[in-house]
Amino acid sequence: MSKAIITVVGKDTVGIIAKVCTFLADNHVNILDISQTIVQGYFNMMMIVDITEVEDRFGAMVEEIEKLGDSIGVKIKCQKEEIFTSMHRI
Repeated sequence: MSKAIITVVGKDTVGIIAKVCTFLADNHVNILDISQTIVQGYFNMMMIVDITEVEDRFGAMVEEIEKLGDSIGVKIKCQKEEIFTSMHRI
């Protein structure tokens, strides 16, 4: 299984989770774990997802999900798990 970490940060508005999850489902990405909080009107979500079905077009999917974030007023970042882990190792 190939995994990625998706983070979504921005001012809270209606439908952020729905739009991100719809995008992922349309791209055959399975959500394995999800955590979200809202602090003083700011939305923060982290997801661990299975990207096995999109492995060959991962770069294109990352660009598309970042554009989705721009269109709904949030910042969306997506990294493969091994890169995320290497960057955050103490």
